[in-house]
Amino acid sequence: MKFFPLIWRNLLRRKFRTVFTLGAIFFAFVLFGVLMALRAAFSIAPEMAGQERLMVIDKISLIQPLPLSYGDRIKQVEGVSDITHANWFGGYYQEVRNQFSTMAVDPESWLRVYSKEFELPEDQKKAWLADRTGAIVGIDTARRYGFTVGQRIPIQGTIYHRPDNGPWEFTIDGIYDSRLKGTDKTNLFFHYDFLNESMRSQSGFKDQVGWYVIALRDPDQAVQMASKVDGLFANSPVETKTDTEKAFVSGFAKQIGDIGSIMTAIVAMAMFTILLVAGNTMAQAIRERTSELAVLKTLGFGNGRVLGMVLIESTLIAVLGGGLGLLLAYGAVTLGGDPTKGLLPAFYLPTQAMITGIVLVVALGLASGALPAWQAGRLRIVDALRRN
Repeated sequence: MKFFPLIWRNLLRRKFRTVFTLGAIFFAFVLFGVLMALRAAFSIAPEMAGQERLMVIDKISLIQPLPLSYGDRIKQVEGVSDITHANWFGGYYQEVRNQFSTMAVDPESWLRVYSKEFELPEDQKKAWLADRTGAIVGIDTARRYGFTVGQRIPIQGTIYHRPDNGPWEFTIDGIYDSRLKGTDKTNLFFHYDFLNESMRSQSGFKDQVGWYVIALRDPDQAVQMASKVDGLFANSPVETKTDTEKAFVSGFAKQIGDIGSIMTAIVAMAMFTILLVAGNTMAQAIRERTSELAVLKTLGFGNGRVLGMVLIESTLIAVLGGGLGLLLAYGAVTLGGDPTKGLLPAFYLPTQAMITGIVLVVALGLASGALPAWQAGRLRIVDALRRN
């Protein structure tokens, strides 16, 4: 560290060049942090989804409903501990742009099957179970729109329409939260029975559910259980496709593209570009100081010490720029929150991503300075002085 003043003076020799290099590294790692937060947001649903639960959908397409009567038959399959169902409702609050996940569910069984994910005060739970037109909403959506317990809200349906074409009205009986990081806290759940009763005049929707969720006694038997369930309805007018909830959510997410691979590719290209920029900066700096390096070697600085000083210089630039970039990204993600205002199930910078970022900062510093340091270390005094 006794040579740090010399290294620092070398950095300040070309102030504008150093500042621009720091800025390029800084913005590259801001981009890295934000993209890793987005990658986590898109991948956390598959990671959180349970292997101990199965999802049953129509064999042809998710948008095709299943008969309500299937539920009793599935429940009789040995190995099924519980079952619930849901319908994707669609809809928006006040304006079309105010859309969030809205589902009609069987309240009691839904809260049993997802007891680990959803936390709801007991008084609010009782109120919801007793209120046919009641609903519970995730805390993120409640904050976004200012919903409060007891508030009556209109939801305009886009899939299910009231006979009078007016909006559906629900009373917010509860606001749920979750201690499990990544749990989607943007949903609104209401009574399936209320929806089903309102669909009497629309026979195509009566006694139909979107999908079933099965809780298993033994998660290790998931594959065998899926085959059993599908076997129940083989060759029937409405055949089923059953898979683990994790596999289903992963497949659904991949329909819009492999977000993780896309984000990783962008980060890789950004890091490679910055490596070229930083490497060129260090190479140019070493070329400008050829005679000075010869003088240092004349004074007794060995090849290893000269090589180490150059590597420390390049690493210092990377640490300053990259470290500040990571800090800003962390602050922006943590304090700024979800840029979609609640549409993402979670938005945070994972600890693993921060560790990866720190490793990349150091690796960038060493990689960008490796070749110039090697050239400086093997520089011969006579050759260096002859050039100048």
